[in-house]
Order: sequence, then structure tokens, then C-alpha cells
Amino acid sequence: MESLIHYVWRHKMLPLGDLHTTDGCLVEVINPGLHNRTGSGPDFFNAKIKVDGMLWVGNVEMHSKASDWYRHGHDSDGAYDSVILHVVESYDMDVTTSQGRLLPTLVIPVPESLSSDYEALLSTDKYPPCYEVIPHLSLLKVHAWTSALQTERLEQKTRSMSDRVKHMNGSWDDGYFITLARSFGFGVNGDAFESWANLLPLRAVDHHRDNLMQIEAMFVGVAGLLSHLGDGISASTTHNHAKEFEYLQKKFGLPTMDASLWSYKTRPQNHPHVRLLQLARMYYERRTSISSLLACRTVKDVGDLYGIKGDKLTLLAINTAIPSVFAYGSSHDNQELCTLAFDMLDSLKAEDNNIIRMWQDCGLEVKTAGDSQALIQLKKEYCDKKECLRCRFGYEFLTGTQRNRFLSEEGCPTQPTPDPA
Repeated sequence: MESLIHYVWRHKMLPLGDLHTTDGCLVEVINPGLHNRTGSGPDFFNAKIKVDGMLWVGNVEMHSKASDWYRHGHDSDGAYDSVILHVVESYDMDVTTSQGRLLPTLVIPVPESLSSDYEALLSTDKYPPCYEVIPHLSLLKVHAWTSALQTERLEQKTRSMSDRVKHMNGSWDDGYFITLARSFGFGVNGDAFESWANLLPLRAVDHHRDNLMQIEAMFVGVAGLLSHLGDGISASTTHNHAKEFEYLQKKFGLPTMDASLWSYKTRPQNHPHVRLLQLARMYYERRTSISSLLACRTVKDVGDLYGIKGDKLTLLAINTAIPSVFAYGSSHDNQELCTLAFDMLDSLKAEDNNIIRMWQDCGLEVKTAGDSQALIQLKKEYCDKKECLRCRFGYEFLTGTQRNRFLSEEGCPTQPTPDPA
């Protein structure tokens, strides 16, 4: 399995004793290089390798069998001419670059015990599969990994925000508005709200920004939900909204969504037309601009801006406000805003859901939203995708199991023996 060769190389879990190429040259691994996870180009960049005493700096390519070099077409791809060492589990032939250069080949067998331990991780019925090792990890190791995961999750959400800004021709106000609108769907209507926000011509809305009723008419009318306004609103008001939208639709050529795209299987206060009216008021009061968000310094400020509190504030802060602050800070090289985003996360209590309770049952302490967001990222991007080889908990499981097996094979106890009384 090629991924295991990468793992052995990355963590320098190399055989004891000297390493030699297939033609007998002594190999010393100074630096294994940077792992390339893009799927394009050599597997490790900028490795430092000594071959027969000569230092080489370049890329390393790995395969299960040496002949895979040709099967993958690397012999005719100039991108692989920078490879300085070919690392394989099984050697069946020599290989050359597109320039005809013969590559030195190093055979590194993957320990059978490592393969079996990895298979155990992938096939166990327990979840997460590394549950046994988690209670024994030091707080320092846990904190280091969750901090990295927290950053990874924020960066992932940042990419979504940045994509929206790019789609809106670089407008941070528009990109942020779409992000905010999606969050107002609270999951069940998230996709519908994002589609609606992309469909809504905000520059046309801006022409009537001083008239709340006209903004409401455009918001609800474009959503195709004018007929739902009778719920809690007088008939005359509903008629006025419909009449106003008819006028504005002709004036600006406003589109209309299919009303069936919206779900009303929610509590009445979460019905989409109710949320749309709330967004309309926020837009009218200029509380949906990125500048108004960036002026907030605490989660309470965000709650005052959105006019909400409690669990809904937590959801909007985690999914909209904090990622937006982080995205803007990252884009504008503003470390203060990036730090503010992390501070806001740490000021919120941890989320309470099945994922978080699962990790708590494993012995992890979850105090803040930063902790819970990190563990949600771990579950979705590592556990669910069977990416144990990229996970630090998985690393601790595999290296710990290997170490205990080695000690056992050497006749050493896997646990300290107590002193005799």
C-alpha cells in the first residue's frame, strides 16, 4: 500500500542499520522532504539525501513496485526529472527519467506489523478506531493537535467565504451577506438561502435602501414567498408588499425563486419568510456590512449586531461571524483580526452534539467552541475519510503499538515492572 510507504518515509520509520540502493550505494536520509498531498508531481519535495557521501537536494517519488514508475508515465513526464531517489517496497526493475537518467532506487519494506495495525484501525467496529490510545495522550499533544485542527477548520471556512467574495467580483460586503444569509437558513434552508442571496440583485436593492417595506418586498418577492406573508401580518400589509414587488420587479427585472425550494418543516420562528424579514431589517439598518462586523470586539457585540442571543447566536458566531473575521484578516494580512477570531471561539462554550459527546466518552476534555470545532474537523476530515495516517492521534496509536510490539519481541516488558516490596 503506497500510503504506508509514504508514512514510513515521512516519519523516518526506517530499517535499523545502513541503507543501500539496489546497486549498493550507501544512503543517508538527512531530511525526508515535504509531503506533497496535491496528487500532482513527486511525492516529497526538497528532500536532502546523501548517496555514497554526496549530498543531493531534490524530490523523492515512491511506489509499491518500481515498475509503477512506467505504469504511471513518469518516464515521459518532465515534472519528475527533479527526482533524486526512487523509493519502493518491491524492486522489479530500474527506472529512468524523461532525459534518460538512471534513478537510484531504495527498497524500504513496510513492516508487516505496521500494515496489520493500520488495517485494524480501518476495520475496527469501535469509533473512533484509536479510542484506546486517547486517554493516555499528554495534554500537550492533545492541545497541539486540536489547535492545528481549529486553524484548519477556520481556514476551510475561509475558503468558502473567499470563493463567495471572488464570485461577487471582490465585494466583501456581498460575499459576507451571502455567508450570513446561508447561516440564517439554520441548516435545513441553508442551500435555499444561499441560492436566494446569489439571485438577489443587491445593487438594485441599494436604490431603495431607505425604504424598509420595499426592501422587504424585494427580499420576500425574489424568494417566491409573498403568499406566506399572511402568517402574522395584516392582509393590507401583505397586499402592499405584493403591489410593491410587482412594481420593483418590472423596474429591475427581478427574478423569482421556486417556492418549493424552501422548507417549512421548522419552528414558526424559523420559517424562511420570517428570517427574510429579519434580514431585510438588518440590511435596512446597515447591519449586514463587513465593516459593521469588523467593529465587533466580542461575541456579545456580534449578538447585539444580529439582534439575537443564546444558541442561535452561538451558531451564527461559529458559522458566519468568526470565519468572516478570520477570512478578512487573512486576506488583508491583519493578524489582529485573525487573533480576534480565535479569541471569540475560545470565549464561546463548546457545542453539545453527538460528535462532541463521542470524543468526551473517549476521555477528551471539551471546554470551548474552539475545542468542539477542532473535534468536528477531526471527525469529518480524518475519521470519516479514514485518514488515520494523517492524524496525530493515529500516529500515536501506530507508533505506540509498534513500540510495544518491539519491546515485547525483545523480551522487554511493555509496562514498567513495579519495584519489589
